[in-house]
Amino acid sequence: MEIVRRPHATAFTRWAADKPRVLVLSADLTSSCEADEFRSRYPKRFFSLGMAEQNLMSFAGGLAREGFFPFVHTFAVFITRRPFDQVAMSIGYPNLPVRLLGFLPGLTTPGGVTHQAIDDVALMRAIPNMRILECGDATEVESAPQVAQAIDGPVYIRMLRGEVPRLFPADAPLQFGKARLLCQGDAVVVVSSGVCTEEAMRAVAALRRRRLSVGHVHVSTLAPFGDATLVGAVLGAKLGVVTVENHLASGGLGSSVAEVMAEHGGCAPLVRLGLRSYAHGASRKYLMREYEIDAIAIACAVCRCLGIANQVTDDELAAHDLVVPSANLPDANPAYAPAKAEDL
Repeated sequence: MEIVRRPHATAFTRWAADKPRVLVLSADLTSSCEADEFRSRYPKRFFSLGMAEQNLMSFAGGLAREGFFPFVHTFAVFITRRPFDQVAMSIGYPNLPVRLLGFLPGLTTPGGVTHQAIDDVALMRAIPNMRILECGDATEVESAPQVAQAIDGPVYIRMLRGEVPRLFPADAPLQFGKARLLCQGDAVVVVSSGVCTEEAMRAVAALRRRRLSVGHVHVSTLAPFGDATLVGAVLGAKLGVVTVENHLASGGLGSSVAEVMAEHGGCAPLVRLGLRSYAHGASRKYLMREYEIDAIAIACAVCRCLGIANQVTDDELAAHDLVVPSANLPDANPAYAPAKAEDL
């Protein structure tokens, strides 16, 4: 598995080179949100508004009204909590093309409750006109700005920074409104987003090596929600659907899947893995284990749906080299080979 260092900084600066109306706004977190390379290359297209997020959002809305495309770079909590009214009234209500890049979503920061955006998707889903993307790997980080720029209206992106794994081929970018069917299975279907997808890929591969019919769908568009790939997968699950997200279990991916299943008559049990309370400061690996959104938690949830005891171990997952399915042939990997419910 390739690890890419600062994929957003490099890709965004290159992508914006011939787009003079693309501007970057920062809230005193320029290097922390990988906007420093853009600032150095295009200083006249960079604005630092300081720690004044309400003003930042109103300023971005004003620039958008004048024909510019502001890309706001700050932490996810400082986009969705503190200036919520300005985001809703100055950006969402007039449907302006402001791109809100929220770094350190959920438990990807050790900064504790004040910096952990565990409710941001729920908040942004409540704003009409807001589109929501979540990056799950380096390929999606690199392609998200271009996808957002093609959308007529505001976009919120749960962005990753630093060293980011490449789970999907570089030539298979994020597509707006389209989920990735990573493998097919008709007993239990796992639906994941963001950093939880890497964990889910490990868990699903281990379960499928046991000839268990487990499917896996990765979601990168959280609003609007419910493309045909996702709907078909969850409605086809016979024994259960497991959602896993780096967010509260309510208001985000799990709630969206529940709505889809209710609206389309899905009858399989639904297990939503996500936070049920505020978290505390620690490493991402520790927190994902503590709040049960890691590979072991996913394997246990799937096995509960199947009515069997979980036999996947930490040692097995640690020793497993994650092999990524082909973008065009999702079942090309033997670990992700098709399986049927009768294999149980």
